[in-house]
Amino acid sequence: MAVKIRLARRGRKKAAQFDIVVADARAPRDGRFIEKIGTYNPNTNPATINFDGEKAFDWIMKGAQPTDTVRAMLSYRGVLYRKHLQLGVIKGAIAQDVADERFTAWKEQKDAKIEGKLTSLGTAKEETRKQQLAAETKVKEARAEAIRKKQTPAAEPVAETEGETAEAAAPAETTEEAGA
Repeated sequence: MAVKIRLARRGRKKAAQFDIVVADARAPRDGRFIEKIGTYNPNTNPATINFDGEKAFDWIMKGAQPTDTVRAMLSYRGVLYRKHLQLGVIKGAIAQDVADERFTAWKEQKDAKIEGKLTSLGTAKEETRKQQLAAETKVKEARAEAIRKKQTPAAEPVAETEGETAEAAAPAETTEEAGA
C-alpha cells in the first residue's frame, strides 16, 4: 500500500483551509485517511501551518511520500532536514547528539527568521495605516479650507462693491466740477 502525506480540502468556497493527512494513495482527496497530522491555512500572511512534527517525521521515516505542497511545508518546518540528519546517524556519518545540535541550531535560526518576517509585516501594516491617516487628515484640512474660502469671499465682495461705488461716484463728481 502506497501511503501519501497530502492535503484534504475543507472550508467554504473561495476560503479554503486544508487538513494535512496521511492517506492511502488510492483514496479520494477528501475521503478516507489514516491519520490527520495538522492543518494549513493559506488565507493568512504568512500562511498558517500547524502540524505535529513528530508524527510527520515518523511517517516520513516509515516511507510515506509527501505531495509537492506538503513537501514544501515539511521542508519549511525542518522535518525533511531532520530526516536528512537522522539518515546520517543511521549510516554512522554523525552522532545523534551532533544531529540534534545541528537541528536545534537550524530551528532557532528559522524561528528567528519567521518572527522577523511577522514583525516586518506588522510594522509595514502600521506604517501604511499612519500614511493613510495622514493623507485623510490632509484631505480633511483642504476641504475645511475650501469651505472657509467659500464663506469668507461671500462677505467681502459686498464691501468691495460699496467701495467701488464710492470710488466710481467720486471721479464722476470731479468730472462734473471740471466741466462746470
